[in-house]
Amino acid sequence: MIISEPLIQGTLIKRYKRFLADVELEDGSVVTAHSANTGSMTGCSTPGAKVWLSDSKSETRKYPLSWELVEADGGALTGINTGLANRLVQEAIENGTVKELQGYETIRTEVKYGHERSRIDVLLEDAKKGLCYVEVKSVTLMVGGQARFPDAVSARGTKHLRELMAMVEAGHRAVIFYCIQRGDCETFAPADEIDPEYGTTLRQAILAGVEALAYKADVSSDEIKLQTKVPVQV
Repeated sequence: MIISEPLIQGTLIKRYKRFLADVELEDGSVVTAHSANTGSMTGCSTPGAKVWLSDSKSETRKYPLSWELVEADGGALTGINTGLANRLVQEAIENGTVKELQGYETIRTEVKYGHERSRIDVLLEDAKKGLCYVEVKSVTLMVGGQARFPDAVSARGTKHLRELMAMVEAGHRAVIFYCIQRGDCETFAPADEIDPEYGTTLRQAILAGVEALAYKADVSSDEIKLQTKVPVQV
């Protein structure tokens, strides 16, 4: 995904109220930016970190600037905008990067499904192959070279795994896709120390036939793109 407009560089002062971050720009001015990431952002919200913001140029938004990238603890440039994950995965499917999800006739996004009133991030459809439900999770947490999810207790994430298991039981293909928005991770695993229920449910889902994929991104201030598959360790 090409970042069409140049990002604004600054230094993180603090993140607060989940959705807001105060940033000192290079000219010394201080702005408040919106953050689409509602997780704990462990390792990605340290005061003093270099950050990059986009400008919506909207005159009606209360916070026209949005926090997009951070130089995380350890130095890796990391995409923290969870709203981009679905687009990154869709792009990677369409350009052939994700080999496991090729051969479908159509691709739709944000389709209502399931018994728990969910929306599937990506729905692949084909007359011969049938339906493939793809739930996307944005990953920013890294521990010892391993990407992990979630970075906070996620009842919603656990619900999505149950929905995927139900799709497999109904005879469809289902995939949990971990979109790692950083390039310094070699493997992926559930963050059992943060949300043991999620980890347990993920293992149950895989045993039930849900496929788990994880791809890490090449991240720069000009472009973010999923590039490399990493092993999922459960």
